[in-house]
Amino acid sequence: MKRNILNFILTIFLALILSEFLPWWSIMVASFATGLFITLKRSSVFFVPFLAIAVFWIIYSYILSSGNNFILAKKIAVLLPLNGNAYLLMLVTGIVGGIAAGISAIFGKQCALLLARK
Repeated sequence: MKRNILNFILTIFLALILSEFLPWWSIMVASFATGLFITLKRSSVFFVPFLAIAVFWIIYSYILSSGNNFILAKKIAVLLPLNGNAYLLMLVTGIVGGIAAGISAIFGKQCALLLARK
């Protein structure tokens, strides 16, 4: 349980720091690093970074969108089949980021197992 919480917090912290300097894929670097150095068991390898980045991106997109009264988010939600719902767009954004982070964390775990065998 401690490893899950540590991985969750460290993934958000690294993603926050790296997102200041790198593009959107910095969340994948953060979850890869935490997956490489803090090994988790079974499905938590995917779901802990998934939840960390989903929460991070949902909160981050809410903060960015609330600055302009959700005007841009509503326009993008019209382009997607979301009926102009900005909050649903934030949820989809979090899920997409979470999936990317979860997959890269699995890759980090697999690299850690590969390095441990040699």
